[in-house]
Amino acid sequence: MWQGEWIAYMSEIDTKKRMNLHRSSDDEEQYIQLYSTRTGQTYPIALGKEAVHTFTWSNTSASLYFAARTPCANEAEEDYKSEWNDVIQYREQERGDTIYRINIEDITAYKIETLINISLRVAELICSPDGRRLLFSTSSKLGDLESMEDFEIYALDLMNRSQTVPIRLTNNQAYEEELTWFNNEEFFFTVSGYGSIEGSYKDSQGRLYSMNVINSRIERWADKFKGQIEGYALLQQGRDGVVILGQLGTEIQIYSQLSANAELIKRTGWNGSYESIVTGSEGNSSTIAFIHSSFDVPQEVYFINNINELSSAQAITSENKLFTERSLPKGKVYRWTNEEDKTEIEGILLYPPENFEQKNLPLLVLIHGGPYMADVNMFRAGWYTCAAMMATDGWLVLQPNYRGSSGYGDEFLNGMLLEIVSRPGKDILFGVDALIRDGIADSTRLVVGGYSYGGYLTNWLITQTTRFNAALSGAGAIEHVVDWGTNDIPVSNVYLLGGFPWQQPSRYQMEAAVYQLDKVCTPTHIIVGEYDVRVPVAEAYILERSLKALGVTTKLIVFPGEGHDIENNPWHEKIKVREELKWLHKY
Repeated sequence: MWQGEWIAYMSEIDTKKRMNLHRSSDDEEQYIQLYSTRTGQTYPIALGKEAVHTFTWSNTSASLYFAARTPCANEAEEDYKSEWNDVIQYREQERGDTIYRINIEDITAYKIETLINISLRVAELICSPDGRRLLFSTSSKLGDLESMEDFEIYALDLMNRSQTVPIRLTNNQAYEEELTWFNNEEFFFTVSGYGSIEGSYKDSQGRLYSMNVINSRIERWADKFKGQIEGYALLQQGRDGVVILGQLGTEIQIYSQLSANAELIKRTGWNGSYESIVTGSEGNSSTIAFIHSSFDVPQEVYFINNINELSSAQAITSENKLFTERSLPKGKVYRWTNEEDKTEIEGILLYPPENFEQKNLPLLVLIHGGPYMADVNMFRAGWYTCAAMMATDGWLVLQPNYRGSSGYGDEFLNGMLLEIVSRPGKDILFGVDALIRDGIADSTRLVVGGYSYGGYLTNWLITQTTRFNAALSGAGAIEHVVDWGTNDIPVSNVYLLGGFPWQQPSRYQMEAAVYQLDKVCTPTHIIVGEYDVRVPVAEAYILERSLKALGVTTKLIVFPGEGHDIENNPWHEKIKVREELKWLHKY
């Protein structure tokens, strides 16, 4: 985070602490590092022993604000240890956050001042352009998505030293994110996938809103856009509105809007997908940097001097030059119909290099997670987005955007409601039927796989058909009671299944693969991170034990030190893809 001559940053904490969300070890000091671009020196700022959740610069003074878990008084901590030793009282032991200010006018004698204590965890923290207000969003003390009352936006008047309680600005059933001031009284925020600010809890595609802190007026931007808002950035610090990344179908394009009531303008650019857009103000226009890619055009960073130069942008990096020297998979959009309810479904087909639009190819159905995500026209190569690597290995890869995917409207997104695996599962199987009927896929060489929600669906599909020769199940649940009770987003289970387990017991059972595992004969490869709490690691063990008991060929790989995202050890990423490819070749 950059301000004037200073760049503030924190080093990455290890996986176990990140999984533990709040706690650092009792004797480990927390630091923000300040790097001076003028002197080239780095200064460590000691912040105490409680984990820091977020920080931000003041825009008008040499002050840095940060939020950390409220420390326990030494006497109280000693009393607790004396009575409870190392026993954890779940919920009761959790504490909210304290927001602090650091004055670094003299970096050698900085001062830390306590501003306010709150009962929740601070998720994001930003300072107004004039330095008069702090805006912050909150989340639960436990770090999970259990009650939407924990997720709101608050303001703190920095000019009023007597203010001991922040002003609550929102009161809704939504998870607000990506806070950005665009003048001293208004700010933007997004709601993506969890709840809605309009009425009772209901999931929707990503939306963009602005709010006035004086009169509490909220306006929705791009309200006629049918797709998903993937991101945004200010033009001329908001004076010229915003530039928006909008996903519609299988592309993410750039749009602009001058005000909430103005027309949303699609900007002329390239086919494919844009991401990670940032802007800066210079003169009477905004300079813009972004990443762009498409199926066979690798990601690079591009720069333009104003929004009208989009189609003539020049790459300023060549990080993926190696891929341009190789024969890459080519992709296309493929559409089919769910014959039960006549809904059109589409997805991506990636062909092996030099085999574009060939027939009778071996098929891998690779299912995205989310479920509120989508596979799009974008170049991706990683442990999770591994379709290009699989295609390079000789597979025709179908990436279906089943019911529940983003980019097709809120009705399509909620089309999986109450039928969270059965309906998307049918969408996918009808796609396989269509590929075979069109002569594109070889019916004798079919495999399936997915990660996260793609793992849920993989586990379900192998109970519905024996046509797949092999399956790759990554971090996917096979039932919903343990999943609801131990994951970090239980509100999602309750919403998608229409209630708590005791309210909807039959639905929790009907939509669970575990009760139909006796139908499975597909050799199944399973992977999971040791500390996964998004899809609890227990689900992988239940699946492996069940298949073993049924005599179905299976293998479970557990990645130590990893959570839901396999990102802490590059070897784990390599091994994940390597072992999955070996499994597909074997079976």
